[in-house]
Amino acid sequence: MDPREPRGGDDPHIHVPVKTLHDDAAARNLMASTFGLVSDLPSVIVTGCGLRVPYVMTSRRPDRVTCLACREHARREHLRFAAEVERMCRMVGSVFTPAQGRLAADRLRDLARQFSDDES
Repeated sequence: MDPREPRGGDDPHIHVPVKTLHDDAAARNLMASTFGLVSDLPSVIVTGCGLRVPYVMTSRRPDRVTCLACREHARREHLRFAAEVERMCRMVGSVFTPAQGRLAADRLRDLARQFSDDES
């Protein structure tokens, strides 16, 4: 099967979107509440493991994701973002203090830990 084609009913796994830390639904809700604009969520999206699956077969919650490759992708992304948050909070002119950055990074690392294979 071509990985660019959406998987049919043969894939029972719940995946994580490739853009793990972006939430299209939250952005959509913000636009709707702020400007009254509503857009459709995509019906098929690319996942952390590289497949295209129906949006309803994805989750950002560690306890729901069953695809091991997607779990690993989410873990790496959360760890990468945690390091980036800490680095940016130490920059001159940051609106967040280093202590706030550490707190946010710790939360991201905890989420990454929940995505680890040991938790599945």
